[in-house]
Amino acid sequence: MADLFSLVDFLPPGKRKFIFNKPVNTSFVQHLPFARKWFRKYLALMPLAVEQFDLSGYNLVISNSHSVAKGVITGPDQVHICFCHSPMRYAWEFQHQYLEESGLDKGLLSCPTRWMLHKVRMWDLRTANGVDEFVANSHFIARRIWKVYRREATVIYPPVDVDSFTLQENKEDFYLTVSRLVPYKKVKLIVEAFGRMLDKRLVVIGDGPQYEGIRAVATKNVEMLGFQNFEVVRQHMQRARCFVFAAEEDFGICVAEAQACGTPVIAFGKGGVLEIVKANSTEAPTGMFFQEQTPDAIMNAVRSFESQVRRFTPAACRANAVRFSNERFRNEFSEFCELVLMQSRSGAKILSGRPSPEVVQS
Repeated sequence: MADLFSLVDFLPPGKRKFIFNKPVNTSFVQHLPFARKWFRKYLALMPLAVEQFDLSGYNLVISNSHSVAKGVITGPDQVHICFCHSPMRYAWEFQHQYLEESGLDKGLLSCPTRWMLHKVRMWDLRTANGVDEFVANSHFIARRIWKVYRREATVIYPPVDVDSFTLQENKEDFYLTVSRLVPYKKVKLIVEAFGRMLDKRLVVIGDGPQYEGIRAVATKNVEMLGFQNFEVVRQHMQRARCFVFAAEEDFGICVAEAQACGTPVIAFGKGGVLEIVKANSTEAPTGMFFQEQTPDAIMNAVRSFESQVRRFTPAACRANAVRFSNERFRNEFSEFCELVLMQSRSGAKILSGRPSPEVVQS
C-alpha cells in the first residue's frame, strides 16, 4: 500500500475512505497561518515545500500533479512517474486570465505577482527533468506537456465511477450544469444563454466565488441549488434532458459522469471533452459541440439539440462512458508502472529502497 504525501491535508474524518483512511505526510504549508482557508495564497512557497519531502526510501514515486507535485526530488536509482493533469495553467497560457480575474493585472501587487509567476515557470520547467515518465489525462494535455516541457506523455484517461453513475432511460424536461463556480468554468455564460430562452429550464449545481454574481443574473427559469451531496448530483444527472458544459477543461470528469447516466452533452468544443463526447458519430452520437464561449453559441446549440434530440439515446451515452471506468484505469496505470519498472531494471538503473509506490498530491 502506498505512503501518501501532500502539501496540505484538511480532509475531515468522514471523507477519507478513498485514501483508505491512511495518514498523510504534509508539508510546512499545512501549519502556516490561515492555511486551511487560504493555502492557495502560499503558491510562492509551494515549490520549496514539495522539495522538502524525503522520498529517498522508495524505488517508485508517483506524483499526481496539476501544480507543483512533480517537483519532488528523486535520485538516479528511483523511478518518478508523473500523472499530469496539466502544467500549471495560471503560470503558463492562462497567466493573463489569472491576473485579470484576481485583480492583479494592474496596481501595486501586479509587478511582484508577475515576477513570482516568472520564477515559478522557471522552476516548473527545470523540475520536468526530474520526471522519468509523464502520463497525461488526455491527448489535449499531452500536447500541452509537449508545448511546455518538450516531453512526450502516455495518455491514460482518469478513472470515472461509472458504476455509481448508473443509467436512467427516462429523462425530464430540464437542462443541467454541475461545476465549481469560478470564472474559467464559464457557468455565467450558460445562465445568460438560458436567460434568453425562458421556455427552457436550467438547473445549476455548485458553489464558489461567483455564486452570488451568477444568481444575480439568473432568470426565473434558472434554479440555483448551490453545493449538493453526491446523491442529489447523481439524481439530477440521471434525470436531466441534457448536460451543458462551457469550459475548456483538461478532461471533464463531470461530462463522463453525465454520459454514464445516459444523458447527452452539449459542450464547448475544445479541450479534453472532445475525447469524451461522440458528436460526429453517425450511428450513435452522444452529444454536440459549440465553437465559441458565448451565450449565442450556447443558445444555437440547444436549439440544434432539440431539433434532433431523438438521435441521442441513453444507451449510446452509457456505452460511451463505460470506456472510462475505474477498473480500466487501474489496469492501464498498473500495467504502465510495471512496464516502466521492468525497463528500468533491465537498463542502466539499479533500483533500491522499498517497493511501495509513493503518491504525491498537489
